Amino acid sequence: MKPKLFYAPGACSLAPHIALLEAGAEVELVRVDLHKAEQRRPEYLAINPKGRVPLLVTERGTLTEAPAILAWIAQTWPEAQLSPADPWAAAQVNSFNAYLSSTLHITFATHFRPARFARGGAAAEAMAAYFPTALEQGFAFVEAQLEASGGPWVHGDAYTTSDPYLLTMARWAKRVGADMSGFPLIAAHTERALARPAVMRAFEAEEIVFG
Repeated sequence: MKPKLFYAPGACSLAPHIALLEAGAEVELVRVDLHKAEQRRPEYLAINPKGRVPLLVTERGTLTEAPAILAWIAQTWPEAQLSPADPWAAAQVNSFNAYLSSTLHITFATHFRPARFARGGAAAEAMAAYFPTALEQGFAFVEAQLEASGGPWVHGDAYTTSDPYLLTMARWAKRVGADMSGFPLIAAHTERALARPAVMRAFEAEEIVFG
């Protein structure tokens, strides 16, 4: 059974989509239209009670959460070398992906889906006002990581699951009109990532562009 990826175009499911293509995996894609609230339909909730994407259906069961799916892809196709064989180095990849999920993604969520965090009024206004600052702080950490790695990719010379995940976040930054002028290493990373065949194939399949 080939894995089945439930995705929404340009959502965080883009990262595992790219990773699956990088791994050379045969995958069945199922589009979930978030604008039509398809993620809240009973038939989807029956297989993913969280009501979100990504969802990966495998022969062993279902898997949710982008960092977990990315780790599974790397371990299932080790020949693709999307995560280091060394446990410590692999933990660094997982740590970075967890940061994107728990910090940068949540920062974007306050902008894309503010009702999850505040029900209008002063709280919502304060959250919206702080969004650019929170985003800048989040990307400053990423820029420092790229500088420390010294390589073209997040963790140095090797392309890992962190790279399509970061590209997804950079695309969101473009969408919201964030000022990324202070992050030249992220800009260079984005340019390199967009040139990869797997990235181009994923963008074409999801019918999206950068930005």
